[in-house]
Amino acid sequence: MGRSICHNLAGRDNAIAVVDSNGEAAETVAMELREKGAHAVACRTDVSDRAQVDDAMHTVRSELGPVGILVTSAGVAKFEPFADITLESWNRVMAINLTGTFHCVQAALPDMVEAKWGRVVLISSSSAQRGAPRMAHYASSKGGVIALARTLALEYAASGITVNNIAPSSIDTPMVDQWRVSGAIGSSDAMARNIPVGRVGTGDDVAAACAFLCSEEASYITGQTLSVNGGSYVT
Repeated sequence: MGRSICHNLAGRDNAIAVVDSNGEAAETVAMELREKGAHAVACRTDVSDRAQVDDAMHTVRSELGPVGILVTSAGVAKFEPFADITLESWNRVMAINLTGTFHCVQAALPDMVEAKWGRVVLISSSSAQRGAPRMAHYASSKGGVIALARTLALEYAASGITVNNIAPSSIDTPMVDQWRVSGAIGSSDAMARNIPVGRVGTGDDVAAACAFLCSEEASYITGQTLSVNGGSYVT
């Protein structure tokens, strides 16, 4: 999803900072963008570490200028019965999914406040909307992301900043591939049979929704959760 979002926003004349704990992967995406004529940099960053996030923001500002758009898509998940979740496992999921989001938003917001304009899009999950057996830590962390988006939207609306949330479901990503290989979920075909539109989603589906929320056309939309799920969960 992050790669697709970077390509979509770069295609709309945005300079892009690719921030990922996998520095090699981040550089690969940044190189793809540069080959297409975009201005892009890569930052190897563990979002659960505030010092690393601050260092990344310093690099971004030095290379690209003030931050006007922030999309937080870093995330980890595990399938574990609630009774078997250790404190270590719980804390790791929270540190990346929720606290990592907090770090990134808090580090980027000053530029938007100064400019009196900004777009923040947080990526949560349909697991937070409907619950997810054996994923209590993941669903809880993503529920926190939804609540954070709503709160920030109210707090920063007067500053010209919109904050929205995308809740994807059944998106074909490397993480989903790992779940499939482990047997935690069924095949793509099995997943598609349970989705009203008849297919699994793609990173491009999420990227298109994200690009809209980052546009001027969405300037009157804030504090909302946009569910990108093919109709598998309807609110």
